Parts: sequence; structure tokens; C-alpha cells
Amino acid sequence: MKKVINMVVLAFMTVASISAQTIYDGAKFTQKDLNGTARFVGMGGAMGALGGDISTMGTNPAGIGIYRSNDIMGTFGFLSYGLESNYAGSKFNVDKTRMSFDNIGFVFSNKIGNQTALRYVNFGFNYTRSKSFDKYMTMEGLINLGANNAILSQTNQMANQANRMIDTYGEYIHELAADDINLFRDPKVGWLAATGWNGYLYNRDDVNDGYIAYLPQPFSYFDSHEKGGINQFDFNLALNFNDRVYLGLTVGAYDIDYSKMSTYGEEYGDYVENNVNYGKASYEIGTENKIKGSGVDFKFGAIVRPFEDSPFRIGVAIHTPTFYNLTIKTNVRAITRTPEQKTQNIVEEVVDSYDYTNGEDYGYDFRFRTPWKYNFSLGYTYGSSFAIGAEYEYQNYSTMRFSYDDGYEMGWENDLAKMMLKGVNTFRIGAEWKVIPEFAFRVGYNYESAAFKNTAYKDLSPNSINTDTDFANRKANNNFTLGIGYRGSNFYADLAYMYSTYDEDFYAFNDAALQKTKVTNDRSKVLFTLGYRF
Repeated sequence: MKKVINMVVLAFMTVASISAQTIYDGAKFTQKDLNGTARFVGMGGAMGALGGDISTMGTNPAGIGIYRSNDIMGTFGFLSYGLESNYAGSKFNVDKTRMSFDNIGFVFSNKIGNQTALRYVNFGFNYTRSKSFDKYMTMEGLINLGANNAILSQTNQMANQANRMIDTYGEYIHELAADDINLFRDPKVGWLAATGWNGYLYNRDDVNDGYIAYLPQPFSYFDSHEKGGINQFDFNLALNFNDRVYLGLTVGAYDIDYSKMSTYGEEYGDYVENNVNYGKASYEIGTENKIKGSGVDFKFGAIVRPFEDSPFRIGVAIHTPTFYNLTIKTNVRAITRTPEQKTQNIVEEVVDSYDYTNGEDYGYDFRFRTPWKYNFSLGYTYGSSFAIGAEYEYQNYSTMRFSYDDGYEMGWENDLAKMMLKGVNTFRIGAEWKVIPEFAFRVGYNYESAAFKNTAYKDLSPNSINTDTDFANRKANNNFTLGIGYRGSNFYADLAYMYSTYDEDFYAFNDAALQKTKVTNDRSKVLFTLGYRF
């Protein structure tokens, strides 16, 4: 599953270009949360063909063409999210709460005439927090043994990266270190291998002309905190032809701010010699990654009412890839603790990337392109008291692309995306029932299939500056929503509740025999929208 395979063919390069981002970062930047106005969320986001809500400019831009009046609104939220991890019976729970500012927007509706084919020209703007990265993860336990009682350890991955460097570049890390070369500055050296070598966590394997880990079966622990999000700014133009055909264009601008701090450690049994207990050997590695940048995309949409005497509507939309220009920065600090036989003291060896990078986070600029997105929707209204919408969306995650700042494609990451990722199917359905003209009840459901294949794993290139080896294969996501709304002559207020849940398989490092940590994530969110139509 998570085999360390020889990817020399995939990683063939004429120059040694460093890498750091992974397909797991790409998946995070492609996925979007169900978020927006409380009415939109209350109906599960299934409003692509119904239109008439500011949030639809982010799914089907033609939905703004339904407007016949001006609109201005804002949405606030309260979020509670939890996580339960289970590794070999060792369970942990994390629960957090926070407030959120979810979106603000407006629509200006301009009537052209009643007799002309073009009835309305509408303009809109909407800000949405389209993705929240906030997440905590924690686990611990005695690492299982592999086949034939093989020892499983992150140090194996350190040694394997050093061996890959030999296969790819013909360079030996101990020879580079002996020549006083800065391992953290050499573009051929992976930081995980450099950290392990400087921390004495693996040895030379003279028999097989390479490197091998040597530590016994460890007790491991892991903690991480991810934070930040994606801010989405949509600018919309929508047209209404004869109240039957609606066309729309949305230009989206995106701002990414993502950071992750993680700590992974391994502790080993007591070292005893001649009935003397010298204590435990251990190491701990802490990594911080930051990715920031901006992007742009274009969304085209249409809604058609095919039958003149029927309110039935069909919607279609196409979203171009989002073209991101991003900057990644990272640093790592590792502490190795070894018992000294003569003094029985614990000797610490500290490896800190800041000591090799002039005290600065090290990184570079790169480009990332998300996949195309295709949306098909249906909508039906019964008088002014009932509305129902359904939507299907498809996005092939395996077509995401990474490239360097000069436009040169990253072969390693792009080939991994083809191997590890697949198409994602999203289904949405929602309904609204107005008990009386002023009050409405809403219900919705939203399903998103998994982006990762069951065999996916985090494979670091031989010269990757990533040192966080953990990854999680996220499974299908389910959103259940409820809502209620009040609408006066001009003022309106909406309230929605959303419950989201998904499972994932977590691994602290890449080894085919490592037992997975079963993780369940759930979120509860309350959204409140205030708006004014005039």
C-alpha cells in the first residue's frame, strides 16, 4: 500500500530541483467546504438551477440572473469540530470551538425592459471563506512489527530517502557531510535524510552499499495543528433573457494562508548492560510548514427553463482550474536523546534547520493548478411555497498539476497525482417549504466522494525539504443540513445548522506494513444571515 518504491523514472531530472509540497497539500487546496449564506447551506448547496441566492455565483453564476431586485447581506457562524483517533486501541479525542465570519456580498439588479429579449443585467460580488484548514490531530502507541518481525520506524524512511539520493544522483550523504557541505542547502539532499544523518538516527550499510536504520521497536506519538483557510472573492455578471434563459460569468480571486505545525517522536526500550539500566533512547522531530499565495479562476453557467408553462429549470456550469502562485516555507528541529554508558547521563543531539539557513524559514515559489470542475443541476418550484433542487458535480483530482516558478513541471508530484488520486463526485439535494409567505423551513444533504485511492501514500522525493512524513487518506464526506428563514418586505434573516462527518486512515510515516490509525472527524456549524433587498 504505502510501499517505498523506486521512482527513478518518475523523478528523472536534468537538474536537481528541490520540492516540498505534496499531493496531500494539493487536495486540501482543491477541496471546498459547504459554506455561504444560511439559506444556501440550509438547502445543502443544491441551488445551482434554482438561483436567486448570492452564494450561487460560486457554483452556477447564472443563478444571479434570477434576481429582480438589489440585495446586500452578511453571514456569521459558530463552529464546533471534533476528532477521535484510534491506534491499536489507544484512543484520543480533540474538541474545539470558534466563531467565524463566513461571507458578505451584494447584487445590483438592472432592469432593461419588458419587451426586449434581454430583461435584466445583474452584477454581484461575494466573499466566502471557502475552505477552513483548522484541524488538530493526536495519536500514540507501540508501533506494530512488520513481516518476519521487521522493525517499523520513521528512521527507515530517513534511510530510504538517503538511498534514493544515491539511486537518483549518485551522491552519498556521509561523503557530502564529510566534505563540510551544508546538507540543508544542497539541492540534491532531502531534509528528512539530512536530519536523520545529523541526528545519528541511521547508519551506513556497507554490505549493501547504502544506509540502514538500526533502532529497536519504538513507542511513537504524534501531534499536529493545521490552521488558516482559503478566502474566495467572486465577481459576477449575469443576464436574463425572456425570463427563460439565464447566463452568468464569475471571476474568482483566491487567497491561501495555510500553516501546519507537527511533532513526531519515538521512544525505545531501556538500554541494559551488565545489569545496569542506562535509560531510554528517543528522538523527537518538529516541523513547521507555511504556504501562502493567491489564485484566479473563471466560472461559466447557464440556467434554462425549457417549458414556457413550467417552472422546471436545468442548470449547467463549468469552472476552469484555479491557477495559484504560491510560496512554501519550512523549518525543522529534531532532538535525539541517547543514554551514555559511562556516566548514565542522557546525551542530547539537536539538529535545527535554522542553524543551516541563516535563521530563516527556507522555501521557494511554485505554481499549482486545480482540476476543471463540471456542474449539472435541476430545480423545480411549486407556486411560491415550495422549491426543490438537485445537483451533481465532478472534478478529477488526478489532473491537478504542480510546476516551478519558471513554469517547468514537477514530474515527481504530477506523476504521483496520477497514481494516487481519482475523480471526485459530489451530490447535493435540498428543499424549501414556506409555511406562510414570511417563514420557510429548509433541509438538505451533501455527499462528496473520496479523492484518494485506497493505495495512496505520501511519497517524498529524494530531495524534498518536507520532514513531516504523516498523511491521512480521507474518505467520503457527508453533510446534513437544516434551516429556517424569515422574510419581510425588505429585511430577511436566515438560520442554518450543518453537521459534517468523514473518516480517514492516518499514518505517521510511509511504510507498507504500518498499522493505520482510524480517525473520525465531525463538525457542527450554525450560520446566521442578515440581509436587505430593495
